[in-house]
Amino acid sequence: MPVYEYKGLDSAGKNVKGMLDAESKATLRQMLQKKGVFVTDVVEGKAASAGGEVDFKRRLQRVSLRDISVLTRQLSTLMRAGIPLVESLAALTEQAEKDELKRVLSDIKRQVNEGSSLAVALEQHPKQFSDLYVNMVKAGESSGNLDIVLERLTEFLDAQMELRSKVISAMIYPILMTLVGSAIMVFLFIFVIPKVTQIFEEQERALPAATRLLLFISGTLGDYWFILLPILVGSVIGFNKWRQSTKGRKKWDAFLLKLPVISGVIRMIAVARFARTLSTLLMSGVPLLQALDIVKNILGNTKLIEVIEDVRVNVREGESIAQPLRRSGEFPPLVSHMISIGERTGQLEEMLENVATSYNQQVNMRIDAATTLLEPMMIIIMGVSVAFIVFAIMMPILQMNQP
Repeated sequence: MPVYEYKGLDSAGKNVKGMLDAESKATLRQMLQKKGVFVTDVVEGKAASAGGEVDFKRRLQRVSLRDISVLTRQLSTLMRAGIPLVESLAALTEQAEKDELKRVLSDIKRQVNEGSSLAVALEQHPKQFSDLYVNMVKAGESSGNLDIVLERLTEFLDAQMELRSKVISAMIYPILMTLVGSAIMVFLFIFVIPKVTQIFEEQERALPAATRLLLFISGTLGDYWFILLPILVGSVIGFNKWRQSTKGRKKWDAFLLKLPVISGVIRMIAVARFARTLSTLLMSGVPLLQALDIVKNILGNTKLIEVIEDVRVNVREGESIAQPLRRSGEFPPLVSHMISIGERTGQLEEMLENVATSYNQQVNMRIDAATTLLEPMMIIIMGVSVAFIVFAIMMPILQMNQP
């Protein structure tokens, strides 16, 4: 049945709204009338979302990766308890707190109830369920092990959230410190330094080079901020547009893989994603070529995506996974060696899982080390900046006191 969003007034005259399944709008009005609700507006849920009529509350209630992980675990538990899929979906729909998630689950339940497979129903909501998710569910339905596949999906999503949270947490501090430090320096150069150094301009004596540089920076920021600010904003916007273009993204991704420190972390994260995702897909029964096609889309780097595309072509022609990975030079030798052992022994999935675990641990260690070093580095940078300002101001004062 279609899903409808309604607004109305209850018997006390208060505004009410919600979502219900009904055969038609007229049926919905009759159902709500029996409950004492006078309907003022009815919109079909799917049509409203497709047409872009999404209110501010729905924007705030966007379905997150954590919501999908919790939903997947609950669905797996219900199915393992022997509850039919449609009843499980109905139970999850009723307990969903976010309207957007309730709308999506209601539509999925409707499609499954009408005879569609769960994978096909999930495929209609690409914003909430990725290709990886859909293909794993499809493999689970084909093999009759949907509950087990859902459990593996939950573990995969939890690991993905943990890694993402670790990276975001590590980036918050330096970004915040950079913004605050930059704001303080701009304030000093525009409002404080000109007043302090105004006395120097009345002196006919030659100023030290550091003081002249300080006055030049302060004067430039104070007199031409209305030109510099649009240039800065335009440069950032232009760079982002270039980076999002096909050619620009390819060059930028290749550049990131050559940076001394950052490249190592980027490569480790990509290797961990590749290994864990491929292992999860293969354990769930997804064919190797299809799994490689899915895996390439989660690496986040066009250079590495090209490597996986080349691997897929070579595997289709009868070659192993390890050989093209080794030839690319983009994946560590240990990874291709462990994959080669897994292919020879018939334990590829387990070996990929070991690779993912190992590199996740290395990523965590690198991030912890970087986080430990960031605080003193930021303090040193701020200290040097302040020392330069103090030195540039104090030098002329000391010279003035000399005979």
